[in-house]
Amino acid sequence: MPPLPSRALVLAVLGLAAVGLGLPLPAAEGRVAPRPARWTTGWLTGECPEGTLPDGDVCVRLLPDETREGVVVANQHRVRTGVLASYEQIPRRPDRPADYDAYRYPVAPGLPGGRSVQSGYDLDQPDARQRRGPRLRATGHGGVDLPQRMGEPVRMVPLEGQRGDADVVYVGPLFGTTVVTRHTVAEGGALREYLLLFGHLQRPAPGLTRGAPVPAGGLVGFVGDTGSPELVHLHLEARRVRDGVAVAQLEGSRLLAPDVSIVCDPRNVLPLREGAGP
Repeated sequence: MPPLPSRALVLAVLGLAAVGLGLPLPAAEGRVAPRPARWTTGWLTGECPEGTLPDGDVCVRLLPDETREGVVVANQHRVRTGVLASYEQIPRRPDRPADYDAYRYPVAPGLPGGRSVQSGYDLDQPDARQRRGPRLRATGHGGVDLPQRMGEPVRMVPLEGQRGDADVVYVGPLFGTTVVTRHTVAEGGALREYLLLFGHLQRPAPGLTRGAPVPAGGLVGFVGDTGSPELVHLHLEARRVRDGVAVAQLEGSRLLAPDVSIVCDPRNVLPLREGAGP
């Protein structure tokens, strides 16, 4: 039996079908806007304005390219066997700057001209434009790579809309030596949890253990090349936790499982540099 489609994909198909049939559509900007009529399709019920679709209990705009702001979108890339593998991901929202240098990062800029990002997020791109590793061992890139000198400190940067301090949910091998932190973010009229992965660390901060709070500017670890020999950099990845999942009870690669969290363009949640804007 083929796998059931994801809830997000079902939402998209049903929403687009409604457009074609001229039915009232579900959304926008994180608040459910009332409409004259109500529509129901099986278990899917919502009240959202025309040109939008529901995302959980909020409404979001339907973009011209049929990706949806803040909403999980399906994409594919070709793996080592040559098969196209499908996955879910959350692309950059159109209200967030495309320029990576508009954002603040956990390490100082390490490239000429004060730039920070050597390799960016590409899981929203067509297969041919996604990054390929040697012999296709790695396909696509779900974060940003921030080159810096070995041993440079990695310090916590709170996410946009974050409430309270982050806390550590994992320290150990993942992308080389990795620290994973959990963040509560006000988004779309609700509170959501995000994970930040700090990968290829030389070592974590002294005494950093699961459950420890990490305030703004707190030490996370030190830039290294574990898991990426001689390629000294910080791999920074953001993932949105699925509703109802208790990530504090999970460890290691389980945190990355598709039923636990969804990879997200980091530009959706990283804070802007002062003066930066769309």
